[in-house]
Amino acid sequence: MKTEVSQALEEVRPSLQVDGGDVELVDVVDGVVKVRLLGQCAGCPMSQMTLKMGIESYLKKKVPGVKSVESVP
Repeated sequence: MKTEVSQALEEVRPSLQVDGGDVELVDVVDGVVKVRLLGQCAGCPMSQMTLKMGIESYLKKKVPGVKSVESVP
């Protein structure tokens, strides 16, 4: 599953980079994807919305078994 999540994040990454942000895959444990938001995303007040409505929503559609996405420091 980690490989599929990594590939899906590569598809999301350009959208984040346009605004000066990025995302790094930290781990996948029991369907919970742990990511680190980087660049402008790290301190953005909208980062939780980006995480849940953007990244999590996309990963759930692309990778069967993804339950949620969490941001880690």
